[in-house]
Formats: sequence, structure tokens, C-alpha cells
Amino acid sequence: MKKRAAKILCSACGQESFLVCEPIFEGLTKTGEKRTCASCGHEYGAEASVPFVEQKGPSLFADDARAAKVEIFKDVPRGKTCRHCKHYVVNPFTQRCGLHLKEVEATDTCERFEPAPPPEPAPPPEAGAPAGDQ
Repeated sequence: MKKRAAKILCSACGQESFLVCEPIFEGLTKTGEKRTCASCGHEYGAEASVPFVEQKGPSLFADDARAAKVEIFKDVPRGKTCRHCKHYVVNPFTQRCGLHLKEVEATDTCERFEPAPPPEPAPPPEAGAPAGDQ
């Protein structure tokens, strides 16, 4: 059974406490949720009636002190790597470029990139043959 908790200001006991949410089951079917105060056990009906406390984390830096977002691959379009090129050849021992005839890495880029064609769908199994026996 999974329980969730959130900070509340309980309307019954006046304490800052946690709201405990427990699922209600009938057999194996979840039928609702029971919301109670962890301090006094007061039960809340709808989630809209729960007095949640807004939680704010500490701010270590002012907004103007933050660095600008860094774009690492700004001028290299995503997907124009050897891994997605039609000349990329993989075997168990190495990765090679079939155009330049040299060893490459999947993340290398090239000016002569050509997108690989989409993979062909697998043929349907033969009629009458059990699946998995080949």
C-alpha cells in the first residue's frame, strides 16, 4: 500500500502537520482515498477542502546571478551523427564508416551525412508455423 504525505495547517487541531493519503480498496479495486491529519487523525473529504501549506525551498542564488543556459550542440543539428547515417556499419568488434572506410564512433559527425532509411517492418510469421521456432 503506497502512502503520500503533504504539509498542511490542520483545521481541526490547528497544528502544522502532514496530510496522509491512503488508498481505499474494495477487493482489488481502488475506490477512493482517505485523507487524514497525521497529528490528530481528522479526516478530510475532498482534496479541495484540505488547507495545504505552500512549501518554498531555500533560494541560494538570486535570479540575476544565475548563468545563462549553455547550449553545447548549438550549431550541430541533433541526429546528424554517424549512428543515424546510412554509411554507418556496426559489427561486434568495431564501428566503421562505409563512405570514408575508417573507424568511427556512434556520436561522430560528418559533413557528408546522409540519413539512414527507416528500418523495414519484420515479415509476418508463416501460417501454420509455431511462433518462436526458427
